[in-house]
This record gives sequence, structure tokens and C-alpha cells, in this order.
Amino acid sequence: MQATADSTKMDCVWSNWKSQAIDLLYWRDIRQTGIVFGSFLLLLFSLTQFSVVSVVAYLALAALSATISFRIYKSVLQAVQKTDEGHPFKAYLELEITLSQEQIQKYTDCLQLYVNSTLKELRRLFLVQDLVDSLKFAVLMWLLTYVGALFNGLTLLLMAVVSMFTLPVVYVKHQAQVDQYLGLVRTHINTVVAKIQAKIPGAKRHAE
Repeated sequence: MQATADSTKMDCVWSNWKSQAIDLLYWRDIRQTGIVFGSFLLLLFSLTQFSVVSVVAYLALAALSATISFRIYKSVLQAVQKTDEGHPFKAYLELEITLSQEQIQKYTDCLQLYVNSTLKELRRLFLVQDLVDSLKFAVLMWLLTYVGALFNGLTLLLMAVVSMFTLPVVYVKHQAQVDQYLGLVRTHINTVVAKIQAKIPGAKRHAE
């Protein structure tokens, strides 16, 4: 019963995260998505110009400058107006931000699940459990060597973020045309894979 309850909780957490991610990527709340998208872009552009340490230090200084200035401003205002409003960030200072043992265990279980799944898949590919899948993976890695030669990691990450926040919206607006082209590409790939399987005895026997 406990295992079932924990599984249900993890499913609920994953469903909630997935729903929030979909809302962001499909621009359901333009203001919220704009803030998240703009923050990602600003961070990535900063990392292309400065080191990670410098970016973290500058962000911390900017945040501290804003909070210290606001704290001093409210203190002066209270002194001039002779009010006793207290600390301007009192409500935030009293918020509970510690993780409970149950929450830590829940997130650890989620991470363990994904790590184990990834390790099993990598073992399957590298030890050639399925010859065709391993060949596909090898082709993908070979293509990535060319991608890596053209772009660095930050550029790829920047392109990935821009794509994440633009492609879903484009797909929704032009779904019929995109599905048509994807169908053609999928058919072509399946034809090529079928030809490869026909020429590789081991793959052919496995498919049968």
C-alpha cells in the first residue's frame, strides 16, 4: 500500500510539473512565459560573455543592490513618516523554505528512477542488445561530432531554449503542414532502416 501511495504521489508531482511546463512553452500566460524566457536568454547571453563565476557574482550583486536599496528606502520612509511598518521583507523571511524528509525522499526517488532508466538504456545501446538501435545511436553520435565542431555547448543550449519556446507555438498554428512533412520524413527513415535491416543478417533475424 505504501509503495502504491508513493507511486501515486510521484505521478501527481510529475503531472503537475508537466502541466506547468506545457503552460510555459505554449505561452498560456504571456507575462509568466515572457519572464521565464527572458531570464533564460539573459542568463545564457551573459554566460557567452563572462565566466560562470562572474555571472553568478553579478547576479548576486544585482539582487543584493536591489534588496539593500529597498530596505534603506523603507527605513528612511518609516523614519520620516514616523510609522512602524517593520521589516519590508518580513513576510518572505517568515516563509518556510526547508524541505521535509518526505519531499527529499520523493525527489530522490524520482532522480533514481531516471538515472537507472538512462543507465539501462546506455548499457543496451553500447553492448549491442539490438544491432539496429546501436547503429542508430552510432549515427547520432557521429552527427553530433559535426554539430560540436560548428557550435559550442552554450550556443547549442541557447538554440535549444529558443526552440523550446517557439516551436510548440509554431506547431500549434501550422499543425497540418508540419504533420504532413513529419510523416514524409518518418516514411523515408523507415524505408532506409528497412533496407539496412535487409542487408544485415543479424538485424534481419532479430526483426523476424
